[in-house]
Parts: sequence; C-alpha cells; structure tokens
Amino acid sequence: MARRAETIRMCALTRLEKPVEDLIRFVLGPDDVIVPDTDARAEGRGVWISLSQASVAEAVKKKAFARSLKQQVEVPPDLAQLTALRLEQRLASALGMARKAGQFTSGATKVRGAIEANQILALFTATDAAEDGRNKMAGALRALNYARKDGSVAGPQVPHFELLTSEQMGLALGLENVIHAALMTGAAAQSAVEKARRLARYTAPPQDEHADRDAVTGVRLSVEQDERR
Repeated sequence: MARRAETIRMCALTRLEKPVEDLIRFVLGPDDVIVPDTDARAEGRGVWISLSQASVAEAVKKKAFARSLKQQVEVPPDLAQLTALRLEQRLASALGMARKAGQFTSGATKVRGAIEANQILALFTATDAAEDGRNKMAGALRALNYARKDGSVAGPQVPHFELLTSEQMGLALGLENVIHAALMTGAAAQSAVEKARRLARYTAPPQDEHADRDAVTGVRLSVEQDERR
C-alpha cells in the first residue's frame, strides 16, 4: 500500500486515479498563483492533472485547482500554454546536458551515420525542417526500426520526436540552428528521452490520447506516419 501511495494520484479534473507518469503536478506559487511543477518536487500541496494540454485547459475552465485546494487561487488563463513552455525548456536543458556528456550529435551527415551504425537512442527533427530532409532522415530511421523489429540488429524501437524548432534546439545546445539531432546511449541521453516523451504526450491532440500508443510511449512519429512523409 505504501508503494501505491507513492506512485498513484488522482486527477483533479476527472477524479480518476492514475500513475504519476500519466499526470502533471501544479502548486501554489507566490501570491497564491498556480504554477506548473514539471519535476514534481516543489514543496506544498499539489494538484495533479492528466498529462495533456487539453486537460490542463479544461481544468482552468472548470476551476479544478480551487476546488482541489479548497481555497481561492489565481490561475493564469494561459496556464496550458505556460506548462507546454516549461516542458519545452526542461527538454532543451536535458538536451544540453546530453551534449556535454558526449551523448548527443547533430547535423544530417552525423545523425544519418549514427542511425546506420545502430548507435542511436532517439531521433530529433526540428518542427520547421524542410520536407525533403525530414523524409530522408525518417526513411533511414524506419529502416533501422524494421531491422531491430525483425532481429537483424539488436535494440528497441527508436522514437522520433518533432517537438522543438531549429532555433530552440540551437539555443539549448549553443549551436547554430539545429535541424537534425540524435541522442546516443547514456544516462543523460535517457533523461532527455524521458522528458521528450512527456512533452510529446502533453502536446498530443486529444483524439490521439487513446487512439494508439504513439504519444504514450513518446514515439512522436509512428512508422505509419513516417511512411506518409
């Protein structure tokens, strides 16, 4: 029972109990303003909402935060967008840490080489990438994932994320605009993947939340979606 208390919380909007991995936490900041606690480490009583931008927006609309805390609170009207921004910043910081740890590479040639050498943990493509460059990289990743699936090479399926612009990735990494990037094996890289998965789930369209498991696993682009590009 103690283990359950540590890992299960109730969504203040739906009143359903879920694992904390499926939720995002909010706390009271200065002047009783609700702020996202993306790392779920801030002191004080928290309010948990399903890990979805649409759910957070609905919680704002239905005053779920005040109801859960049983007091008057100030809720920014753009809390859902602010939370997305915090998650993006969290991911950008994690990518920077992975680069410092030597578990990150960027540039089309280097990334494609990492894919072909079966040395990739996750692929990142800028949201503003050119269609032809995106298609070429997605095709290389698709070939690797098929090879891993049929056992030709070892390793799990590699997620493909499109979450940040080239400018956002460049600023996070201290580089010029980054279009293609890859994470390699290592603790810092794995931490970045986990943060990317949470952002992917948070920003997934509501209709996709239960339609398939792509957003849940953090695979931003499924094999079928890649094939359509």
